[in-house]
Amino acid sequence: MPIRTTHSDKAPAAIGPYSQAVVANGFLFTAGQIALDPASMQVVEGDVVAQTEQVLRNLGAVLASAGVSWSDVVKTTVFLTDMRDFPRMNEVYARAVGDARPARSTVQVSGLPRGVLVEIDLIAALPSSS
Repeated sequence: MPIRTTHSDKAPAAIGPYSQAVVANGFLFTAGQIALDPASMQVVEGDVVAQTEQVLRNLGAVLASAGVSWSDVVKTTVFLTDMRDFPRMNEVYARAVGDARPARSTVQVSGLPRGVLVEIDLIAALPSSS
């Protein structure tokens, strides 16, 4: 099965040698999204709540570009620079995913690109015709 990339202009362009997302073997694999505003390519101002909201908007745009939604997401990984931010990130995350309940890992890291507080990547199942 061929591997192809997918891209949304409503999410930030890749800031390195990678793709926003790759489609392979019936799945969409996203790159980690950080709190970049796609228009300005600047980190949004604010705390972990504001950053998580932007990250999830970015991921939503990538999902839409592949013709899928949060209900198709099977796994997410959340990277936080401070695990004390978990409850606030989790509230925003719960609103974004709605009734979807993908498997999730959350880890604390010592740093993230551009000094952001949160990064999230995901894997989604594609419709069988994709």
